[in-house]
Amino acid sequence: MAEIAFEGFDPPHQSDTRTIYIANRFPQHGHYVPQKFADNRIISSKYTVWNFVPKNLFEQFRRVANFYFLIIFLVQLMIDTPTSPITSGLPLFFVITVTAIKQGYEDWLRHKADNEVNGAPVYVVRSGGLVKTRSKNIRVGDIVRVAKDETFPVDLVLLSSDRVDGSCHVTTASLDGETNLKTHVAVPETAVLQSVANLDKLVAVIECQQPEADLYRFVGRITVSQQTEEIVRPLGPESLLLRGARLKNTKEIFGVAVYTGMETKMALNYKSKSQKRSAVEKSMNSFLIIYLIILLFEAILSTILKYAWQAEEKWDEPWYNEKTEHERNSSKILRFISDFLAFLVLYNFIIPISLYVTVEMQKFLGSFFIGWDLDLYHKETNQRAQVNTSDLNEELGQVEYVFTDKTGTLTENEMQFRECSINGVKYQEVNGKLTPEGFSEDSPDGNRHSLMKEEELFLKAVCLCHTVQINADQTDGADGPWHANGITSPLEYYASSPDEKALVEAASRVGVVFTGTSGDSMEVKSLGKPERYRLLHVLEFDPNRRRMSVIVESPSGEKLLFTKGAESSVLPRSKSGEIDKTRIHVDEFALKGLRTLCIAYRRFTPEEYQEIGKRLHEARTALQQREERLADVFNFIERDLELLGATGVEDKLQEKVQETIEALRLAGIKVWVLTGDKHETAVSVSLSCGHFHRTMNILELVQHKSDSTCAEQLRQLAKRIKEDHVIQHGLVVDGTSLSLALREHEKLFMEVCKNCSAVLCCRMAPLQKAKVVRLLKTSPEKPITLAIGDGANDVSMIQEAHVGIGIMGKEGRQAVRNSDYAIARFKFLSKLLFVHGHFYYIRIATLVQYFFYKNVCFITPQFLYQFFCLFSQQTLYDSVYLTLYNICFTSLPVLIYSLFEQHVHPHVLQSKPVLYRDISKNSHLGFKPFLYWTILGFFHAFVFFYGSYLLMGEDTSLLGNGQMFGNWTFGTLVFTVMVITVTMKMALETHFWTWINHFVTWGSIVFYFIFSLFYGGIIWPFLHTQDMYFVFVQLLSSGSAWFAIILIVVACLFIDVVKKVLYRHLQPTSTEKAQLTEAGSGINCLDSMCCFSDGETACTSVRRMLERLMGRCSPSRVNRSWSSSDPFYANDRSILTLSTMDSSTC
Repeated sequence: MAEIAFEGFDPPHQSDTRTIYIANRFPQHGHYVPQKFADNRIISSKYTVWNFVPKNLFEQFRRVANFYFLIIFLVQLMIDTPTSPITSGLPLFFVITVTAIKQGYEDWLRHKADNEVNGAPVYVVRSGGLVKTRSKNIRVGDIVRVAKDETFPVDLVLLSSDRVDGSCHVTTASLDGETNLKTHVAVPETAVLQSVANLDKLVAVIECQQPEADLYRFVGRITVSQQTEEIVRPLGPESLLLRGARLKNTKEIFGVAVYTGMETKMALNYKSKSQKRSAVEKSMNSFLIIYLIILLFEAILSTILKYAWQAEEKWDEPWYNEKTEHERNSSKILRFISDFLAFLVLYNFIIPISLYVTVEMQKFLGSFFIGWDLDLYHKETNQRAQVNTSDLNEELGQVEYVFTDKTGTLTENEMQFRECSINGVKYQEVNGKLTPEGFSEDSPDGNRHSLMKEEELFLKAVCLCHTVQINADQTDGADGPWHANGITSPLEYYASSPDEKALVEAASRVGVVFTGTSGDSMEVKSLGKPERYRLLHVLEFDPNRRRMSVIVESPSGEKLLFTKGAESSVLPRSKSGEIDKTRIHVDEFALKGLRTLCIAYRRFTPEEYQEIGKRLHEARTALQQREERLADVFNFIERDLELLGATGVEDKLQEKVQETIEALRLAGIKVWVLTGDKHETAVSVSLSCGHFHRTMNILELVQHKSDSTCAEQLRQLAKRIKEDHVIQHGLVVDGTSLSLALREHEKLFMEVCKNCSAVLCCRMAPLQKAKVVRLLKTSPEKPITLAIGDGANDVSMIQEAHVGIGIMGKEGRQAVRNSDYAIARFKFLSKLLFVHGHFYYIRIATLVQYFFYKNVCFITPQFLYQFFCLFSQQTLYDSVYLTLYNICFTSLPVLIYSLFEQHVHPHVLQSKPVLYRDISKNSHLGFKPFLYWTILGFFHAFVFFYGSYLLMGEDTSLLGNGQMFGNWTFGTLVFTVMVITVTMKMALETHFWTWINHFVTWGSIVFYFIFSLFYGGIIWPFLHTQDMYFVFVQLLSSGSAWFAIILIVVACLFIDVVKKVLYRHLQPTSTEKAQLTEAGSGINCLDSMCCFSDGETACTSVRRMLERLMGRCSPSRVNRSWSSSDPFYANDRSILTLSTMDSSTC
């Protein structure tokens, strides 16, 4: 057994097992040193009051930009720099504080939840009585009492319940989402101890494995001392009650604490937040490095030019600025370094510090839209979409491969019995009767009331070999009214497997009814006649054996084994029965898309049974390699079977699966189905859900046992694909062939897969699913992958993919807990990707590039100004403006844009999946768009600076009273033009205007003017210098300054508008074509620049735009770029549509 290290263990006693003395009665003799165990406190929080500040600061300064600004701040403190330390200290402090508050608040909520859990009242048996204490005070070895509908406070081994047989029912919905009742049983020796007084006398020791995260695995044994003898009993998962599970249908239980606090299985399953990183974040980091290089280049160039300039005597030491003796004698190298650092500080704002905090806020706030979207809400189950990781929102817009599970994801996981094969004859259920194929109701033999011997035995096997339970309130109703053919008023069954439930319900409809268990007996009514079978052993299902069995004693005393499982694991172990006929029937069922199970049995002689009982006991009480020993014993028992027949159960497809898969294909996304089902079933479902087309050439790589045959087949497939490259190909691979292909021929296998439109992998183990995802993820193209599944077997695949999506299905909540996003139905995937993914990607791509653009605009005039001030490091802007530019003046419009922007209507995006291709492969954050935004930033900065200089710089006496312009007035003019231009640039990028956009866009400009008037119009006592006093008021009182501002803003944005118009009309993308308008309504005149008809020239388009503006708008003349037959979603109730498109303007 693998050894797991946990805090709280005493290293000298660290071993593979732990020994627990019940009620902490330690042995009195010898030098017994008890093992140390963790206390029962649950800690999900990250920080404490003492470590919050250092730990949080350490985490934040691991970010490159934060650390860089810290260095700049320290440089400003240490040397004489042109700007105040406040200019970089304040934004840094703001960013660090906002992030710390957010993280601190989240952690405080976790602390609050922890305290609630740890302080919950519990009852513990101590010194002969029940003592009330808090949950956190429970120790390993304590006997705990839990009442009905309470949750278990620790992992307990069940000692006794209020039932004589020591059984109890539990629901584990909060752990794995399974709502069915699970039965747990105590060992017979402790089951009789139902009172506190009796339990207090119990002397017993439990030995079990050290804690591990697997919810379904527990290996241990209990040694009960009674008088002189010691009785050893095995303990398995059926004896362990997990923390977080809830007691149902049982008045009370007593159990002994074996794992506490952070060592409970629930705590070990806590998953830390996903560490996946999106492609946008990687692009952002590479852009930061490029800007860092630009910054260093500007600083080095300025330093070199300064010294080149100062080589001339008159500029080195002008008469008005003589050097001190100390300055003359200081080291040149130190002076050079000091000047370089000063320039670095002067230009440091080219690196946008607030970018990180804005991106974080955008992701966090933007993720709420997914949960609020009513189109992703499933009414039947009352489930909304769920976001577990907001870091990956934009990745939803970049998906190239979708890996999906089949059962429960593409299908409903609602099983309906369809057909069965008994003793080589096919049967169907017709009106509650089993009818052999070819018989009808009217045929002379069709109306049979009795069952043949083989049929009855087959149905009894179905009714006995399962883990189904009956609703406790209904067990008395089993003797309800019987109909002629022996059907009762239906009982309500609970099962962990929908297949089992469907089979037991089908058997009850045709006359063999499972009426429940009492103690170790299973009761069956066969055509109204009750029979009681004693349950001797259950050989549990496991994914490797792919079968389960029960050993029962029939009413006549015969020992029988009933086995059911996949045909690949039952047929080879059968020695008699209609094996060949059944095999043919199983394949026929599979071709119809039915899920198949084979059923067999075996009779034991008393000697055989004795041997089996002995072997099972030995394996079950082993502490080392228990699983391996049990597997060997199970294989020994489940052999020489007599085949009874097979069942075919249908799993219905979810609605709109076909449309969703087709839409994904149109969007350029390749869909792979990875399933554990058998080959024929999987292919049949693939065809019915549209994953495979009837016209597709289906290639197969199945049932290969050796490396060489697998390689040969792969080569042949590659050759066939090259020869028939015109038609589409689909590939089917099974688990065994896949492991051979991945071992030696990975490259060849990948080549075949990439040339296929659809790939289906069947008979897959959970880890194989993850391997396939990893294989594609790490291939040279590095495509973005998405995995979607609903069961525990899909968790590894969900965690491996770039984006993991859990389906809130019937197979528990493990997939949902481990996913990044969770939705209720597969059909919601199209809206999640085509609408939300598209919007998030466009928003964040613009956000990142706009941030870099506005900082280039901000700092380049500062660099150009140095050429006019002898590189004396004089700042162009006042330090308050330097500080507030990114925090106040330009931060809100881009944040609001990144939350609300919809460049195309959601209806259009969903009905035209082809638009998804426009944003694939990170196209909006590639090198070309980045270069465009950077060059635009430099261009605008040159226009701001030289425009202001040419219009105002030469003729300085432009003020009414003859006063001259100073350097602060010039800097303020440049800054004013800049704030207006970058805000207007954001307005130009916005397609979707809400009142919030209007408020923050125009409000930011108004706020800048009001702030500047207040800041410069009043003498503030706490400022030691006030260079800006009355500067802004004077600037605004000059008519020529107003003229300059308007002229420069128009000059900057005019080029941008012309470029947009030309590109839209000469080289429109399919997204720009779709920006016409939403279906059915008129053209929105606000977007009139985007309107054009097929076959029009740019001039016609411009003419029509002018006609519109003059009120001669005729929407009817415009041909929309999609046909009227396009499927629009009439019931789209998206929360995203924040304002209606106003067609009345036309």
